Parts: sequence; structure tokens; C-alpha cells
Amino acid sequence: MTDVTGVPVDVLRTLFHSDQGGHEQVVICQDRASGLKAVIALHSTALGPALGGTRFYPYASEEEAVADALNLSRGMSYKNAMAGLDHGGGKAVIIGDPALVKTEELLLAYGRFVASLGGRYVTACDVGTYVADMDVVARECRWTTGRSPENGGAGDSSVLTAFGVFQGMRASAQHLWGDPTLRGRKVGVAGVGKVGHHLVQHLLSDGAEVVVTDVREESVRRITDLHPEVSVAADTDALIRTEGLDIYAPCALGGALNDETVPVLTAKVVCGAANNQLAHPGVEKDLADRSVLYAPDYVVNAGGVIQVADELNGFDFDRCKAKATKIFDTTLAIFARAKADGIPPAAAADRIAEQRMADARRP
Repeated sequence: MTDVTGVPVDVLRTLFHSDQGGHEQVVICQDRASGLKAVIALHSTALGPALGGTRFYPYASEEEAVADALNLSRGMSYKNAMAGLDHGGGKAVIIGDPALVKTEELLLAYGRFVASLGGRYVTACDVGTYVADMDVVARECRWTTGRSPENGGAGDSSVLTAFGVFQGMRASAQHLWGDPTLRGRKVGVAGVGKVGHHLVQHLLSDGAEVVVTDVREESVRRITDLHPEVSVAADTDALIRTEGLDIYAPCALGGALNDETVPVLTAKVVCGAANNQLAHPGVEKDLADRSVLYAPDYVVNAGGVIQVADELNGFDFDRCKAKATKIFDTTLAIFARAKADGIPPAAAADRIAEQRMADARRP
């Protein structure tokens, strides 16, 4: 671990900036032999060991990497609290292009840093890291989830992530239209990779009319080959303008809801798997002003973290699915709290999560 005297001034400014949310611990990791440069951020352990994935990304600067780790770890505290998990929030970022610098030696070195925290942080997959990588990390660190079934893990978490989003949609339909079924509703799914693909199958099984789009033509083709009844929009801009759209499901990149997309959105509900869907805090008010119901992303996409957390207790799919089913009730509770307090759903979700964390801190 690098002593604070060796940390660049810009990084220190980022660490102690007032907007960063009072993190418990931040570890700057460097291993010269493997070339590892990483940041592990623990936002809160009030509910239990911090749980969150490892992102491997070519950040432009160390300052940017630290800021991302701080922001992502804070988000994990809220996600884990709302998912009902006995885990706080943490996140790690490895600096570099994984296609160029990811090696077994580097991953093993990273595993040793995670292990040095003695269980305060439990890691998993994120952008740029995969099940095979977690298998390597686990050789040095037992606090590793997201491993392959052959190595005691649960494998791909996209199935339960999609199932949780589907439950969030059903709750949105119940709140807005008085019936949880999506039969006859037109749903637009932007991004039909692993999660989006499973989500489409749930929607079709429930009788929804589905429109999809994806920047990868092969992903769209995989859907339409299996389900010829699915319609295809040329791009996301065309999808959100689709006439008669009831629900919009952003399932690709973050920032999908912004000053350009919200004014032209035809859907009455937004509920998707993508993280950080709101480009800035003011977007949710813009949605409310247009009478668009927003299901908070970190609540409805929690199926994946429910799965990886369960690995620590010996993974059981049925047990995880039962927990993910509760996303329906949690989403309804958020809408009720939002109405009672006169605030947007995302703010209501934050309040509920903050209360759970505050209660856990009380002696």
C-alpha cells in the first residue's frame, strides 16, 4: 500500500472533497512487479462487509480513478441497503486498458491487496472484469464472489438481474395502472446484451409487445431469430420516440435520461437495468414534470448483487430468486414513500436506504 506521502496532490484533493460522501477507508494499491495500480474504496460497513465489483478501465488520470471509486462505492451502499443485504458498499477500480495490461500476475497482486483488508471488502465482477478473472483473484483472496460454478461460484448474474428489473416493471405497472401484468403493454428495451436478452424473454412470456435496439447488430439478430414478433428500432433515439410506448427500459450505458432524451420520451414508465441512468440530479424532476414514473435503477437492477452476496453462504438459485422477487414490493414501497413525502422516487429510495444504514449504526 502506498503511504499518503506518495499520493499526488490532485488525488488527495479528490479524496477529501466535501462532495465525496464520508468514506470509511480508501486504499491506494501499487505493485511494481505486475504493474498494478488500483483504488479500493469502502464507503460504509454499517450493515456488514462492503460488497461491490472491481472495474478495470483506462482512466485518464489517477484523480479520475479515485473519483470513480468513491462515487461507485457510495452507490453500492445504497444498492445493498435497498436489496436488504447485510453488506455495506465498496468498489475497486484497476487503472489500465484490460485488453493490454490485464495479466494473471496483476490479478493475483490485486487479490493480495483485497485479502489484506481482512474481509472488510468483498469483491466481484464489474466493467472489464469477468468470472474467469475472479477465479484468479480468488486464488489469493477468499473474499471474492462472481466466480465460476466450477470454482464454487454462481457464474453469470444476468439472469437474476433481468428478473429483478422485470419485478420492478411489474411494480411500476401496478402503481400506475392498477395491475402488475404487462400484457398488451408496449415496452422498449435499449440494449439487448446478456441482461436485456433475458428481460425480453420475461416480457414476451407476460404478453408484452416488445421493441428493441442495440448498437451491436448481432445482439438484435439473436433476439429476432428467436422471437420474430419483436420489433426493431433503428437506434435509441427512434426507440424513445416510438408511438404508444408504455415503458422504456435502458439496459446499456448510463446517462440515458438527460436533457435531450427526456423531452421526447413517449413512455410513461422508465425501468431498466443500466446503472446511473439519470445524467444529473435535475433529470428526475424533468421526468416528474412530464408525468413519467421512474423506477430507481439501483433498486430494480439489484438481482445481480443479490446473487453474488449469496455465494458467501453457498449459492442457492431458488433462495436468490425469492430475494429478487421482493424487488416488486420494495419498488412499490418506494413509490408510496415518494407520494407520501412529495418527493421523486429516487429521493425516496435514498431516504429509505439512509434510514436502514443509520439504524444499523445505533448501539
